[in-house]
Amino acid sequence: MKTIKLIDMTLREVNALREGALTFKEKLEIARGLDRLKVDGIELAPIDGGKADQLSNKTIAAMVSTPIVAAVDIATGNVEETWESVRGARQPRLNVLAPLSPALMEYTCHKKAPAMLEAIVGQVKKARGLCENVEFSAVDATRAEPAFLYQAIAAAVEAGADRVTLCDTAGILLPDEFAAFIAGVKTNVPALEGAELLVQISDEMSMGIACAAAAIGQGADGLKCAAVPAGYPTLEQAARFVEVKGAALDIAANLRTTELGRVVGQLNRLLQPREASESPFSNMAIGDTAGVCLDANDEIGEVIKVVRQLGYDLSEEDNAKVYEAFKRVAGKKHFVGTRELDAIVASTALQVPSTYHIENYVINSGNVITATANILLNRNGEKLRGVGVGDGPIDAAFLAIEQIIGHHYELDDFQIQTVTEGRDAMGSALVKLRADGRVYSGNGISTDIIGASIRAYISALNKIVYDAQ
Repeated sequence: MKTIKLIDMTLREVNALREGALTFKEKLEIARGLDRLKVDGIELAPIDGGKADQLSNKTIAAMVSTPIVAAVDIATGNVEETWESVRGARQPRLNVLAPLSPALMEYTCHKKAPAMLEAIVGQVKKARGLCENVEFSAVDATRAEPAFLYQAIAAAVEAGADRVTLCDTAGILLPDEFAAFIAGVKTNVPALEGAELLVQISDEMSMGIACAAAAIGQGADGLKCAAVPAGYPTLEQAARFVEVKGAALDIAANLRTTELGRVVGQLNRLLQPREASESPFSNMAIGDTAGVCLDANDEIGEVIKVVRQLGYDLSEEDNAKVYEAFKRVAGKKHFVGTRELDAIVASTALQVPSTYHIENYVINSGNVITATANILLNRNGEKLRGVGVGDGPIDAAFLAIEQIIGHHYELDDFQIQTVTEGRDAMGSALVKLRADGRVYSGNGISTDIIGASIRAYISALNKIVYDAQ
């Protein structure tokens, strides 16, 4: 019986759909869920050379046991940076993505066929020099000139790729047409005998899984899919296909189907748009920590013990950050539960190093006065003060910060949610700032929603500064 591979692209594709605005928390939760499912690979989005992307990749690579597939866009060619971000994974793989249709080659890479072929060989060789496992993905393969497609695949395998993925980007082929396409490639590229062959099929006509089944019938070794709807066949569809047709086709998959429904449900809830009043942690599985209550008298050892029970394995530096934030929250509440602690970890740990720290702030607001904010920040030991006047306390606070840093960033998104209920509820704020065409997100938590908003803005600002260094 042949075991087909199921590679999940949720992190890669959802990141693209959201224009790279997935938070650290969202990325980690997605990776943890996929790791529980035992998929055959978790594919990460191409990094833009940004240090925040590299840091999140490193965290995910070290956190999961599932093989990590790091995508490298041939247009940017940052193979070394991508490798450095995932080399700590238990089973790392580099995936070189190259468009092969004439239109995409010209539009995305400004290359003709000979130059693209040279770039493919160069990038695959560079990747192979760093990593034992290298994949070549032929983007828009079904619309490429057949002769050039065969030549590019053969060249990539010869340069060191041990896996090839054929992508039907348009998703307009019928199953028999896709089967004929796969058969043609296998016939005309003998070098594929020594490499794995996977398919990635757009679900444009809701026939992605049928085309994948046709490809597997022609000898394909696996399928790329996503846990949540992202324009490709889903893991649930793939699992159902194997369940129904596995015996007839003599195939199986390693996917842990007993966990599938629960994990997919959690990821769907995590990624769906939320109303302002909905907590992003309200549906989170807490496991055996549900009855835990901590207070300001608990020492760092007790707090970190609960953090580990929540599933986080943090560095000593992050443990210290979490405990500092815990003490701040616990000083204003009678107790801190697992939901609050999970929010604290999401907003303080697994983040980029902080250039700006909040010393203190004073906000004046009311229905008969103009809102003002007086904020004191610490930047590498230097104390900086700013005063802002705005349309409400949060607007005034953001203007005060802009006065300090001497720069205005476009506010791409701003959300306020509650983490817990009651009069002493802890609030969570999300701020997304746009800088140089990229979106940087920051989270902040506090029993004071204005304080949470200020901390979220500083979190996003620190990511911008970190990338610029």
